[in-house]
Amino acid sequence: MEQAKKMAKIAYKALDDKKGEDIKVIDIAEISVLADYFIIANGSNANQVNALVDSVEEELSKAGFAVKQREGYGLGNWVLLDFGDIIVHVFDKENRLFYDLERIWRDGKLVDVDSL
Repeated sequence: MEQAKKMAKIAYKALDDKKGEDIKVIDIAEISVLADYFIIANGSNANQVNALVDSVEEELSKAGFAVKQREGYGLGNWVLLDFGDIIVHVFDKENRLFYDLERIWRDGKLVDVDSL
């Protein structure tokens, strides 16, 4: 869990540094075996979505964490990065509203990034 917290903090900072919008960290450890945290953010266009994804991958890679699976890269509407302990979702605004992962995962706990 400590490793997952560290990863979530790095991912959050990477998204924030590239001006990711409405970044949410959701603790899903008690309700899912998929991961400990979901990190959800959106960009304002396809180029920013890809820049956010690149930033997350680069910063976590520098810290020694490799992406296990990447889905949707290059499309610019929803990219999923699976790092095992954390899963990062980067959307464009339209798809974020459409898929509404925060509602689907509302049983998870919203995490204040300062507590990571």
